[in-house]
Amino acid sequence: MVNRTQVALRDAAEWLGDWHPLAEQLGSADRLLTTTPLASILGLRPVVDLSSLRRFLEEYHARLLLPLELPAVLSAYHYASFNGLRELVALDQQLAGESGLRDFAEASRRVGQAQLRKLRPLRDARLVQRYLRAVESGQANGWHTLVYGMTLSVYSLPLRQGLLGYSHQTTRGFIYAAARPLRLSERTCRAVFDDLSASLATAVAGLITQPPAVAQGWVP
Repeated sequence: MVNRTQVALRDAAEWLGDWHPLAEQLGSADRLLTTTPLASILGLRPVVDLSSLRRFLEEYHARLLLPLELPAVLSAYHYASFNGLRELVALDQQLAGESGLRDFAEASRRVGQAQLRKLRPLRDARLVQRYLRAVESGQANGWHTLVYGMTLSVYSLPLRQGLLGYSHQTTRGFIYAAARPLRLSERTCRAVFDDLSASLATAVAGLITQPPAVAQGWVP
């Protein structure tokens, strides 16, 4: 049997750093300027300068990260803690109907399923194996947010740290994807990140202190 510590991620947020499904749709950093797939998802104009980058990040936080992605991560974490496969699969299927997630659904599945397969050696993690079978049989999609939340639980990683890690990694990924084409300095990148980090910490703190029935708002 494989020891979990032999395959554990050094940081559960690490694999989302530069490859969040939304960031992946850029293809390359230059496309942040020449195409508008991400901005169009949020109904925004293309990111062409520091001001529009800030606006994009604020809208991403307000319309995707905080109301959809983080609650999904949180619910998956709780379901995994009591081997709630039925609830996890129901949530997986419910997310498929979320209009705000449709534009990067394919990328989310690709990232999530790739990470889920990396957990296959954890033979003693029953939920991982059962969810993997559900995905492989077509009963579930393997969304990246659910796999991430499940990973936090499997490795007994701190929930608050995990949610902040997800938020910080994705935000940082967008900023540095824009840095080269927009010619942003390291100081500017850090300033943008720091400005957004305070509100993220507050939002995460509020999310994890809600009663389970409220925090897991995805439950049918």
